[in-house]
Amino acid sequence: MFNLPNLFTAANLISGCIAIILAFAGRIDLAPFAIFAGALFDFCDGFIARKMKISGEMGKQLDSLADMVTFGLAPGMIMFVLLIMSCGGDTHFIGEGGVARWVNSILDGQFSYAYPLIALIIPFFSLFRLAKFNLDTRQTESFIGLATPANTLFFMSYPLVMFYSTGDSEIMKSVSEFMFHPLSISVTIVVMSLMLVSEIPLFSLKFKSFSVKGNEIRYSFLLISLIFILLFKAWALALIVFLYLVLSIIENYVLKDKKA
Repeated sequence: MFNLPNLFTAANLISGCIAIILAFAGRIDLAPFAIFAGALFDFCDGFIARKMKISGEMGKQLDSLADMVTFGLAPGMIMFVLLIMSCGGDTHFIGEGGVARWVNSILDGQFSYAYPLIALIIPFFSLFRLAKFNLDTRQTESFIGLATPANTLFFMSYPLVMFYSTGDSEIMKSVSEFMFHPLSISVTIVVMSLMLVSEIPLFSLKFKSFSVKGNEIRYSFLLISLIFILLFKAWALALIVFLYLVLSIIENYVLKDKKA
């Protein structure tokens, strides 16, 4: 039970819990880094399990439970708090105690502030996504629908841009204003959450070999992602997820049609 891969899975879970604690403390500037730690532990548990030739239903179940917290509940809570901070531009909800003040406003009948609850759609669809992944035999080599870690990384771009984006051009400032409009955030949450349970085929980053042949899309993705990180920094995560979706469409609907 307490083997090394499972301990890394538990570390993933704890990272998600820390992200939630930070979010409710109003520190969504730090919460993404707990998510990144969870993503690293999530990668390591599978890698170590394969290297140690450890397999079994226990590890699979633990992995899903940990992912539900780190890549389902945590991003939902981070976006929930971010939306609370954007409530009508009301600075009353920003900072320590902002969530408590928001709850009291709702209990006092100020239901116009209720729209941050739309962020709960993220854990709702993540729950069904993870259950579907566990049962879907088509997803051994690739994904059907957006994986929860990719969805979470996309939403982590919001706090990163909010707190760490500096010296942006006028164009990027305009994009940022659109990006952080409550309606824009709400629509994005709905669309990305629906992607979790969609039937769109997406490539995985599992390499059977390190040969370029057969891995063209994967190497292209990694190279362009690195360029995005160097050029766009805080903006890179959202762009990388969009790139992932575009390259998956190219691989599945353009390249395969040509091969056929």
